[in-house]
Amino acid sequence: MLTKKELLEFEEEIKDLFLDKKILAPVHLTKGNEEQLIKIFKYIKKNDWVFSTHRSHYHALLKGVGKEWLKNEILEKRSISIHKKECKFLSSAIVGGVVPIAVGTALGIKKQKKKDKVWVFIGDMAAEMGIAYECMKYAGGFDLPIVFVVEDNGVSVDTPTKTVWGNQRGKAKIVRYKYKRGYPHQGCGIWVTF
Repeated sequence: MLTKKELLEFEEEIKDLFLDKKILAPVHLTKGNEEQLIKIFKYIKKNDWVFSTHRSHYHALLKGVGKEWLKNEILEKRSISIHKKECKFLSSAIVGGVVPIAVGTALGIKKQKKKDKVWVFIGDMAAEMGIAYECMKYAGGFDLPIVFVVEDNGVSVDTPTKTVWGNQRGKAKIVRYKYKRGYPHQGCGIWVTF
């Protein structure tokens, strides 16, 4: 398992590559949620699936995707759509896009009577949107082997989540943690809240 320091060092290296114009595509950096993720990933087994968002670097590393392989994917303009089948890891730049795929995977696991589990990481705004909300209700209603992890930094891009959605929730198994983000939505500069 990687340490907080190793995660931060990786993301700093990516930030420096982005600032040096070596990454010529959107990059979504993570900072401020290392401890929470390290705790959660202690429960994620090697055979479990992990589905992630466009902000997936930490998830990929903690799932076992190698640092050099991930760095090369980022340099090849695939930062926001990482996929490594051997590690059972998939991410997507489409907000909420991995959620129905994760639910379908969990349904397949249940029908095949396997012991694997699915973990799907989404942001707080995506968790309140139609497809994610419907998938959470479906997964809860059919008792699927899936855990939804809502990464709550209080904003979507730069819009306060509670202002938009309030506190609606489904009845599925949901882990939610709060953190103060260390980078803006995209890139590594400053952000403006609207």
